[in-house]
Amino acid sequence: MSKKKLIIGLFGYGVVGSGLYEVLHQAKNLDASIKKIVVKHPEKIRNISAEHFTYDKFDILNVDEINTVVELIDDSEAAFEIVKIAMEKGKSVVSANKKMIAEHFQEIYDLQKKHNVSFLYEASVCGSIPIIRNLEEYYNNDFLQSIEGIVNGSTNYILTKIFEENMSFPDALKEAQEKGYAESNPILDTGGFDARSKLQILLAHSFGIITEPKDVFNVGIQNLSSLELAYAKEKNLQIKLLVYAHKKNEKEIITLVIPKFISANSSFSNVNDVFNGVKVQTAFADKQFFSGRGAGSFPTASAVLSDISALGYDYRYEYKKIQQNEDFCLTEDFHLKVLFRHSVEKSDYFKNDFEEIEEFYGNKEEAYFVGKVSFKNLKKISTENPDDISFVLIDLC
Repeated sequence: MSKKKLIIGLFGYGVVGSGLYEVLHQAKNLDASIKKIVVKHPEKIRNISAEHFTYDKFDILNVDEINTVVELIDDSEAAFEIVKIAMEKGKSVVSANKKMIAEHFQEIYDLQKKHNVSFLYEASVCGSIPIIRNLEEYYNNDFLQSIEGIVNGSTNYILTKIFEENMSFPDALKEAQEKGYAESNPILDTGGFDARSKLQILLAHSFGIITEPKDVFNVGIQNLSSLELAYAKEKNLQIKLLVYAHKKNEKEIITLVIPKFISANSSFSNVNDVFNGVKVQTAFADKQFFSGRGAGSFPTASAVLSDISALGYDYRYEYKKIQQNEDFCLTEDFHLKVLFRHSVEKSDYFKNDFEEIEEFYGNKEEAYFVGKVSFKNLKKISTENPDDISFVLIDLC
């Protein structure tokens, strides 16, 4: 297959965009060049000359010579508008915007088919780990049993600092933001929303299920207190924010974003700092583990560059699992064993929501249960008490 020349219009010149510009100029075997870069703030001083930039999206979208759009901006709705117009004009697109993809997956899927263009987004999940292409090309959903992982480098960085350096949560978050690891709105990371978007994308490529954000429940790390951290350290455990997609039976898939206690013998115990880790289990190949940097300029830019290179050969996702899927659906009918931390005066109230309680601790202000709870009750408790409780998963029952 002959390789075609790519003329790129780039949207965004932040951490990832500037990283892409640098790595693209070091990729000697890639026949691609950036024609123009759209940015938002004219007054900002940048490390390349002003002639590279424009502030009008149509300086890219209306230029026929530009056959590839790379979208690397924060605003998910503005990003979708760019992606939609680009595909309608017959341009292939590369994006790292997981929120935009998760919120508009069905529309983007339909646009690709309607306009016969490619839309690639490896960088939207797990940074430098090629997990989407592996799920797309390698794993058959008949035999895939589960996928779980650490998919948010920002929260992993924060939790690593807390457990390895005894740093406070606010200080660890501040450092993550200063290093460019955390989202501009940190609750997107710490609340598990970024991880939820990534799980939605993984669901489409692993089990062929297209979801909306409301379909996937997420618990973040923003409410963790010293009580859960002390419990973990006392038992020689860590806490990691994990995403889950487990096949319950031949039709139902369990999905969840939640902090979990991790033992020293877990595959995830050595996934620290901004690294991500994904564990895939199949019926016959057992478990396989992927790890790599999940945040930062060059790791994410390398995934974008890989997609650009693939476009040179007209690569596109085939979405075979979506086309084959007629049976899989998400289920809320499952149980979890968790540590549930809450205010001590509400202990009697919350006890009724648990089917079994193995352990209880309380001081003058806080308390926790360790016990078995249905997912429906966990979801109800979390929705009704968003600010003064936390759940940490011990295991799925």
